[in-house]
Amino acid sequence: MNLDPLNLFFSFLFSSIGFGFFLYGKKQSRMVPLVCGIALFIYPYFISNRWLLVGIGLGLSLIPYFFRD
Repeated sequence: MNLDPLNLFFSFLFSSIGFGFFLYGKKQSRMVPLVCGIALFIYPYFISNRWLLVGIGLGLSLIPYFFRD
């Protein structure tokens, strides 16, 4: 994990969004937000490129809006 301040900010931002998706998916028993929330928790640990971090985060954040279960 890169300790660049902007990368830390984006990691925190997308992990917070993932926490919200996780709680919503768990409470409503919906798989798509639950899985996207877990993925948003985990992926920042493996990505150190800033643009890739933002791109994947935006993609994972938009999946629950387009794919309803």
